[in-house]
Amino acid sequence: QVQLVESGGGLVQAGGSLRLSCAASGRTIRDMAMGWFRQAPGKEREFVAAISSSGGNTYYANSVKGRFTISRDNAKSTVYLQMNSLKPEDTAVYYCAAKRWTSAQAIIGGACDYWGQGTQVTVSS
Repeated sequence: QVQLVESGGGLVQAGGSLRLSCAASGRTIRDMAMGWFRQAPGKEREFVAAISSSGGNTYYANSVKGRFTISRDNAKSTVYLQMNSLKPEDTAVYYCAAKRWTSAQAIIGGACDYWGQGTQVTVSS
């Protein structure tokens, strides 16, 4: 069993930056693809970014490509999401997710094995 805990959310002005962290415990994440999703009020959860177990492959939603960067530190069992040039439409609860023994691309559909509780990101205009 893996527990995922997100942190780093908050209130930021448009154009600003935030760095989200997802700390894993319970078992190693070295064999897991990891990802970030978000859900805005009244909307369905959507894929944001994914990273392979080694960190060598990454995928991004078109809406965040060029502004967000996903990375991981397996020694620290932590995954990060650096968010730059934030826009009001990035406002959402951001969730970390993990999927065992699979590629990063498999994360995109949202069928993950583990999920965090989420962290709120609010971008003011």
